[in-house]
Amino acid sequence: MRVRLRQIILTRILWIERTEVVFMEKPLVSVVMPVYNGERYIGKAIESALGQEVPVEVLVIDDCSADGTELAVMKYMDSGKIRYIRNEQNMGAARSRNRGVKEARGKYIAFLDADDWWEKGKLKAQTEVMEQTGCAICSTGRELMTPDGRTTGKYIPVKERITYRELLKHNSINCSSVLLRREDALAFPMEHDDSHEDYITWLKVLRKYVYAVGIDKPYLKYRLSEGGKSRNKLKSAVMTYNVYRYAGYGRIKSCIFFCSYALHGIWKYCHR
Repeated sequence: MRVRLRQIILTRILWIERTEVVFMEKPLVSVVMPVYNGERYIGKAIESALGQEVPVEVLVIDDCSADGTELAVMKYMDSGKIRYIRNEQNMGAARSRNRGVKEARGKYIAFLDADDWWEKGKLKAQTEVMEQTGCAICSTGRELMTPDGRTTGKYIPVKERITYRELLKHNSINCSSVLLRREDALAFPMEHDDSHEDYITWLKVLRKYVYAVGIDKPYLKYRLSEGGKSRNKLKSAVMTYNVYRYAGYGRIKSCIFFCSYALHGIWKYCHR
């Protein structure tokens, strides 16, 4: 324990001494990465963000990890593109992402969970689409990976154009695949950790801007985990219903939207 603490202190001192060099280049994209006890996987996520072909900064928002997450992050400080921020108390994923957005300096925000990773070229393709179309959100397809990082052979596609009404029936926008303008991420912060907080935000953004754009390529490698929110089907169902309630719909409409969502999920499962 003492050795680990000494390593953290020494690494922080060296990081502070290099601060003037670290943040000279203004990023085009700020990658916001919330993490809690992500020592095992976060290195791969960071490397995939640093390997993108556009100027980036990576904001790691540590939500009071009790493992070696901080040491794992400090290994990448020499890149000059990492900003490590540790919450004073546990805030949850939604508020941790919001904190990262507020601290970000890029024109665009990309969210990346600490156990997922990207293929090279993702952010370049998305920024080009955003500039060409003026869309509010750009997402990509995702390949499902096992907890130890092997492919499951399953791919979740995304439509080229996703409207608000389509999104009500099915959340086809995965958080770790998203790119959006920082101004919109600030205007529509993530809320309600007892629901699918990212889904609520996408609905609010599309309610204003009408549609999102998708790039149907497996740029996101999405790691399945036993403890994730969506792995417990009953819990996920309740959370989905809550999304519609938090989005401002009454009980009847929320039930109708939820039934449509559930039917789409059954259809998707039967056609895999």
